[in-house]
This record gives sequence, structure tokens and C-alpha cells, in this order.
Amino acid sequence: MDEKTHAPTPDSFYYHASEELNEPSDANHSLHRGLKARQISMIALGGAVGTGLIIGSGTALARGGPLGLLLGYAFVGLICYLVMVGLGEMAAYLPHSKGFAGYATRFVDPALGFALGWNYLLKYLIVTPNNINAAGVVIFFWAGGRKVPTEAWMVIFIVFIASVNLLGVRVFGEMEFWFSSIKVISLIGLLLMGIIIDLGGNPRHDRIGFRYWKHPNGPMGQYLLSVGTELVGVTVGEAQNPRRNIPIAIRRTFFRILVFYVGGVFVIGLLVPANTNSLFTANKAKTGAAASPFVVATTLVGIRVLDHVINAAILVFVLSAANSDLYIGSRTLYGLAVEGKAPKIFSHVNRNGVPYPALILCTAFCALVFLNVSSSSATVFGWFVNLVSTFGAITWICIAYSHISFMRALKAQGISRDSLPYKAPFQPYGSWVALIATSIILFFKGFDTFLPFQLANFLTSYIGIPVFACLYSGYKIFYRTKQIPVDKVDLVTGLQSIDEAEQRFLLEEKAKSPQGFAGRLWDSL
Repeated sequence: MDEKTHAPTPDSFYYHASEELNEPSDANHSLHRGLKARQISMIALGGAVGTGLIIGSGTALARGGPLGLLLGYAFVGLICYLVMVGLGEMAAYLPHSKGFAGYATRFVDPALGFALGWNYLLKYLIVTPNNINAAGVVIFFWAGGRKVPTEAWMVIFIVFIASVNLLGVRVFGEMEFWFSSIKVISLIGLLLMGIIIDLGGNPRHDRIGFRYWKHPNGPMGQYLLSVGTELVGVTVGEAQNPRRNIPIAIRRTFFRILVFYVGGVFVIGLLVPANTNSLFTANKAKTGAAASPFVVATTLVGIRVLDHVINAAILVFVLSAANSDLYIGSRTLYGLAVEGKAPKIFSHVNRNGVPYPALILCTAFCALVFLNVSSSSATVFGWFVNLVSTFGAITWICIAYSHISFMRALKAQGISRDSLPYKAPFQPYGSWVALIATSIILFFKGFDTFLPFQLANFLTSYIGIPVFACLYSGYKIFYRTKQIPVDKVDLVTGLQSIDEAEQRFLLEEKAKSPQGFAGRLWDSL
């Protein structure tokens, strides 16, 4: 069988997955499996937990009040879980280097895989410079641009994350593990601090309790779409023993985000009244410690020294997120190239297993951050950033639909889900709930652009939908693909090589298994 990937010929009725499923076997096109479960879960945490909680939650609190904020995050957290377990079931069954766009290609339609892959790539081409910009603003909070211009700091940050990614997946994974560990420690500290303040452990000895929940609903409820956890599916091609580690990473990631996001917004709702002027002032600051509701909370009770600590935490948050974003963008482009859905040059890797042409292109897009140098181009940059949540929602919808198609194919071909390496809970209903709920969120996410109507914001809130539709229909029309019938979905190709690789890995790990309690504990991480 020809291992080179190619697009379907125009006269094909539908795309046979077995034509393109084999992983690249030569060293110039193969990724290295070097990521452990602890690193994968931390990479997902690094990409998902940026400034949304520590800064963006203030805007949501002002609009929805503490109850709306808590329910919104809890609701999206549930959807997040349903998407992730569905993705985990597919990834554990068939771990490959093409990300979840490859699952859409194999289980649904190559046109969907093409559109999903490019949709996801566009998201990360935009969100990476956005996090670089946030890091520059954080530095400006301290230096004010007096000694080193903010633009110079942005260049330094771009070079830093590009260098980390270029060193290989093992170095990247370890770096991101420690980055995200600092995030976890920072968030735990903020949560504990918030609880102590609420119970009266503050300079004013004021026991706040649920005082600000007397009118828990704000002027306008808002559900926030927290995307980024699905990037676990992109790490599959570089995960050690993916059938074991991917489900572990997904469970760990979900519960960490549930604790930090839901727990974090609950604490914020306890400490900060939704109608305080301090919160509106912070929301106008947009980025940096001045915009954090945690700083507002400490200021309200007379603590004045936390802004620099929060600012340092934000810097780690955004650099970690940018580091993960660049990794995911390059791997997504690599996966598209391997499938024949992007120029083949982007499938090349160096001796460290890094797809360096894809990394170079994604790094080049970080230059979008310099649009923020002038006020006029900053508006354009803001439009780009508005697209991110749309691309993320579309990604969740496609993952859920791919999982539904995967389950249908299993049933049609007489394969029990009980025999899978990982069986997702709450299925098949969970993926349907995730698909419908995310579609509703996507439809209503830009409703505030009508109050009053703002054409530019309306377009950037929804233009991602027609872009995705054009990618899907254009590929479908040009290559004349059709949705793969469930009884013809290839559920076999590649499984034997995956089983053999898994057995080899387990034997190698057994031979070098760490001795002693400390070694076993570290290995379990």
C-alpha cells in the first residue's frame, strides 16, 4: 500500500480512509513519541488556562453576576468534559499524528477533515500573537516602556517560544510541564487567598460570606466558551503509550480545569460585587494586573501589594499559553500536510522530530502582534482575536460529530464499545448534548453586537462560520467527496502497528521501571 498521502480523485464517490491512514515511516516525516501523560495534561492546561480566568472573568461577572458567572462556567465545563471524553475514545482507539481533523477525515468525510483542520489552524495562527501581545502588556505594567520598548519584549518572547519548540518535543513537554505547574500553584494560592479573605482573614476582619449574592443575577447573563482543552487530541502523535496516557491526560485536564475555573469564578463571585465601580475600571484596563478581579478583591478589603504578584502570574500564564499555542499550530499544519491537505513541505521534520517548516510559518504569523503598535491597526488586531472563540466552537462541534459517526460505525460493523481501550462515559447521548449545546452557544455568542448594532464586531463574531462552510463545500465540490457510509468506515487499518508499538513500549518501560516509592510516585505523574 502506498504510504504517501494524497487527496481523493475527482471521480471518487467517497474517500476510503485506508488510502491515507498510514503514518509516515521515514525519519524526515515522522514525529517522535516523547510526551508523557503528565506533560500532555499540562500542555492542555497551559493552552486552556490563559488570561480568561484571571482577567476575563471580571467582564463576565459584571454582565452576568455571580450566579450567571458560576452557572456559565459550570455549563461550559460540562460540555468541555463531554467533548474531551469523546475525543479520548477515538484517540485511544486510533492514536495518529493527524490530530482530530484526521478522525473527521476517517470517520465522516475528507471535506470535513479539511475544513476542521484549517479552521483549527486559523485559530492558533491568531491566538498565539494574542498571547504574545498580552505578555508585552504585562511587561509594560512594570517598565512602562521606559528602558526597553514593548515591541522589543514581544520579539524576545517570540524568539523564546520558537526556540523551545525547535528543541524537540521532550524539551517542550518538560518546559510546559513546569510552566503549567507554576500556573497550578498560582491558582491554588489565589483560591486559598480568596477563601481566607471571604471568611474574614483580611485587614478589615470583614467576613464577607455570600453578601454579594443577594442579587446574584447581573444585568446580562453570559456563557463563556473556554476552548483549548481539545488540544490533547493534537498531541496523540507524540504521546508515549497513547492508549494509556491520552485517557489519563484527559481525565486529569478536565478535573484540573473544573476545579480552577469553576472554583475560581465561585471565589471571585464571593469577593467582588458585580456592580462595583472598581470592577468596571478593571474591565476597561483589558490586560495586566489592573484588569484582574482578584486584584479588585484584594483592593476592596485593603490589601494593596498583590498587583505585582498577580502580574508575574499573568506573565507565566500567557507565555505558557503562547508556547502551547505555537506547538499546536505547527502540529496541526503538519497533520494537514501529512494528509495531503496542505503543501507537502510542511510534513518535513528535523532530527528532533520537529516539523520545522510548519513551525517557521506559524512563528511568522506571530508578527501579527505588531499590529497593536498603532491604535488604528490595534482595532484590526482586535477583530482577529474575536474570531478565536468562533473557531474554537466549530472545532468542538466537529469533534462531537466525528465521535457520533465513530460510534455509529462501531455499531454498524458489530464492534462493541466495551472492547475499546477507553470507553467514554455518558455516550452516545453525551456527544449529542455537546454538539447541540455548542451550536447554541455559537449562534448566540455575538448577541451583544446588536445592543447597539456594531457591524465590525458582528462580522468578526460570526464570519468564522461562512469561512468554515466555504472550506468544507469548496473541498467537497472540487474533489466530489461524499460522507463515508458507516458500514464502510475503516476501523481496522493501522491498529496492528499501534498494538505492536504499545507492546514494545510496555516492555521497555518494564525493563527500566524506577525502583523505590519516590521513583514510582514520580513515574505515576
